[in-house]
Amino acid sequence: MNMKYKVVPLEPSFDLKSSASKDASDYLERFINHYENQGWEYLRVEVISTYVSGDNGCFGFGSTPGYTQNKQMVVFNKN
Repeated sequence: MNMKYKVVPLEPSFDLKSSASKDASDYLERFINHYENQGWEYLRVEVISTYVSGDNGCFGFGSTPGYTQNKQMVVFNKN
């Protein structure tokens, strides 16, 4: 059996801080249904963390610290 996988970034187009959880769940449901209509089966949501280096600035002025950035990815599969 040859399993295929598709990983798609989950980037909501609305501010989750000001929206109700129902808006978030509706968004995720539409997102998953969009890919399932193309024959992909939803598996899970994964979080990938990366470290973004800071900037030393010019002679220390304007320097910024590094930070961790989290990205949500939705994983689908197809037989």
